[in-house]
Amino acid sequence: MAGHADDPTLLPRLQAAIEAGDPRLLPPGLTALDAAGLATNYNKALRRKGAPYLYELGKLSTREIERRMYMESYKGVTDVVTKHVWPVPALYVTRFCARFGISPNKVTLLSFICVLLATWWFAIGAFGAGLIAAWAMCFLDTVDGKLARVTLTSSKWGNVFDHGTDLVHPPFWYWAWYVGLGGAAAVAPWTFWVIIAGYILGRGQEGLFIWQFGIEMHIWRPLDSAFRQITARRNPNLLILSAAVMLGAPDVGFEMVAWWTILSFAFHCLRIVQAFAVRASGVRLQSWLTEAA
Repeated sequence: MAGHADDPTLLPRLQAAIEAGDPRLLPPGLTALDAAGLATNYNKALRRKGAPYLYELGKLSTREIERRMYMESYKGVTDVVTKHVWPVPALYVTRFCARFGISPNKVTLLSFICVLLATWWFAIGAFGAGLIAAWAMCFLDTVDGKLARVTLTSSKWGNVFDHGTDLVHPPFWYWAWYVGLGGAAAVAPWTFWVIIAGYILGRGQEGLFIWQFGIEMHIWRPLDSAFRQITARRNPNLLILSAAVMLGAPDVGFEMVAWWTILSFAFHCLRIVQAFAVRASGVRLQSWLTEAA
């Protein structure tokens, strides 16, 4: 595809090799590198493996190229809903937004409106309506990031708006659910405080792991990546609450989220202790994703 030679006399032969697409025609002393040799197979920001790729327009259909670009923009380690449910429908919505010039920030703004609606409906006890708004927000939260990456329209403000919303809103949803249930008159107060404390401390565990070991907690070993799919974060908790509402027991669902928060926190505490033990033995912690890459 491209080449570099310090000796100008080699350029004609280099050009001929590129035009023929045949590395065997390269002048002596030049080394041919494939995509994996030019860049790593591991994307740190997206926590995924994936070889770099290069397509010649016209050789593949637009749809095939779009699908590859979209899937390569998807996070590899995330919750079960984002990983297994959203990819296909989010692809079509991302494609629609790209076609009609809908910017990622507009999608994020719509998701923020859904955050407010869900909070309000949870607080007045309209759990069904609130869950619809909450799941809409979760879906749009997937779309905006993918749209920004595949259209190369990421911005500093968009990143702050998107991730800031993601970070801040879950405690407000839990508070609103607690209020909608009737507060302490309907459900034990410890459940609310456990969920809130678990969320804050869980984020603290992630920060501690990065600070101490230089990698994210959820990408250390395959077990950690698998548990990330179901750990007590927003989407897995919403699954529990949704099932509880469908069974007519939103209060029981709230208590189940509290217990799952405790178990998830305990699991990550154990993994942090094990990580310290591994480092104490003289072994440097490394993500299994980089090892595989």
